[in-house]
Amino acid sequence: MVLGQPSAAAHTLLRHLHEDGARLLYHGDFDWGGLRIATVLLRSVPWHPWRYTATDYRAVAAANPSLPPLTGTPTEAPWDPALAPALTELGVRVEEETVLDLLLADLA
Repeated sequence: MVLGQPSAAAHTLLRHLHEDGARLLYHGDFDWGGLRIATVLLRSVPWHPWRYTATDYRAVAAANPSLPPLTGTPTEAPWDPALAPALTELGVRVEEETVLDLLLADLA
């Protein structure tokens, strides 16, 4: 897990993995900061969303009625144009820890 913005070393490693044929998947927090981090990473290296779309956000929000409110300045999600409007509509923040069991189940 990377906390905050990935380092230059992380960007370099991911670019090399991509150049060697790796398919990169990404999941981040469903909040404005998380979308910004994901967008910066997407500019550096192509990745595919891993449970990180508007559909995923809506499902997690529906299953977790006590999520904290979404704060901050809105931004776009280039990988899913429906994600930012969904965040605005539902107004809740979903941290990665909330979906950790789902992500781990995908790896099983």
